[in-house]
Amino acid sequence: MQDESAAPPSPFSERGFRRLAEAVLSKTVPAADPHVPDTPSDFDLSPELVPEVAYAPLAPAAVLIPVVARSELTVLLTQRTESLPRHAGQIAFPGGRMEPTDRDPTATALREAHEEIGLDPSFVEPLGYLDAYRTGTGFRIFPVVSLVREGFALNLDQREVADAFEVPLAFLMDEANHRTEVRTWRGAERRFYAMPFGQRYIWGATAGIMKNMHKRLFLA
Repeated sequence: MQDESAAPPSPFSERGFRRLAEAVLSKTVPAADPHVPDTPSDFDLSPELVPEVAYAPLAPAAVLIPVVARSELTVLLTQRTESLPRHAGQIAFPGGRMEPTDRDPTATALREAHEEIGLDPSFVEPLGYLDAYRTGTGFRIFPVVSLVREGFALNLDQREVADAFEVPLAFLMDEANHRTEVRTWRGAERRFYAMPFGQRYIWGATAGIMKNMHKRLFLA
């Protein structure tokens, strides 16, 4: 007979995270009206700056949120090379612009992860979508949350990716590690989320998407 008083599995275990994701994440591509600003966005903490970045239409893109199924779950992130024209040196998820040949954002995320870091799609199990995320550079990003089976090998595209590393999911989902910081942007103060991890400074869209993941999975 099953013990109904048994504690539920930790959300930071594969079983617990899978159960949580299946209950919360969208199985279909999030609806997005190009004429209405999305939430969340780079400007959630500075809504007064939104008129400065009124891109219409926004270019569709997708990122993979690769949750690695270790004994304690981790999130696989990349550090961009310093030579890139945009977001040089920043920490990011694998991902990029959607191509006409991609059937949906999941296909984009899997393709980009394979191209950027050599992550074989056979190790990746997509679980669902977070909310679409609007960036200040004119993109609408569809984040694809996935479980990644252990045993994969990476092969970094040295033109785009300087490094790949893992951060405990529990760290990223702990509000004690969510900072609000400020930088000057176009002569005005812009507030944004940051989640520093050791020497790694996670901020901008990457931190904003993680904040949305925390809201969707742990505050719903």
